[in-house]
Amino acid sequence: METSLARDLMSDEEWAFHERFILAVRAPNGRKPTNHRLVLDGIFWIARTGSPWRDLPEEFGKWSSVYRQFRRWTLAGLWEQILEVLNESRVAPDGLQMIDSTVVRAHHQAAGAKRGTPRQGLGRSRGGFTTKIHLRVNGAGLPMRSDITPGQTSDYLGFDLVMDANLPEPRVLLADRGYDADRVRKTMEDRNVVPVIPMRKSRKLRVAIDRKLYRLRNLVERCFNKLKNARRVATRYDKTAESFLGFIDITSIRLWFRHLST
Repeated sequence: METSLARDLMSDEEWAFHERFILAVRAPNGRKPTNHRLVLDGIFWIARTGSPWRDLPEEFGKWSSVYRQFRRWTLAGLWEQILEVLNESRVAPDGLQMIDSTVVRAHHQAAGAKRGTPRQGLGRSRGGFTTKIHLRVNGAGLPMRSDITPGQTSDYLGFDLVMDANLPEPRVLLADRGYDADRVRKTMEDRNVVPVIPMRKSRKLRVAIDRKLYRLRNLVERCFNKLKNARRVATRYDKTAESFLGFIDITSIRLWFRHLST
């Protein structure tokens, strides 16, 4: 294969990791693809390049077959299962965690899904037609949980989405002042989590924070930068929330694997 295609090919070690999960979700009566590994390599190529499915190189097989398999795995919750296992393994430090959000521009082709754009995590913000990605990361700067909302959604709602998951509980949670709300602080304190969140200027009751500790919040910002190296994440082309979240999770899993392999 060409060098550009080879960049997305899995190593034998990475394929061995993914294979056990793929075999677990495959329907017993389902039609077996010619090559599961090649299909997954094709999905990784789409995630990195941001190309339309129809532009998938022939080396990966028929584009429509690869797309259908991507949708099957996504709707079966494959990517979420893998991330759940990685988080439960406790192989990365998770006593310190961070949350944040970022807005990504949505391509006009992302519009038009059934049930309307708001239910698919699409909306209007200062950036135009956008989606907001909410992210929770661990002390190693690795993604633990992500979710999406329309671009104009407040960070408060994103807090509920990423912190309500069944994940290892942090001892300390870092967040920017967009999460400075009494409800957020009370929720964390009830869960025995120390919130390190700068105050809004309008807050009357002042709350001190550890500035040195707060500087570590750059880990979540760096994680967003790494996720956006995948063009399918940096710009949203997918009509459905499931597909776009699938690409976010796929990219997150690859970040985990690269971290653990080094």
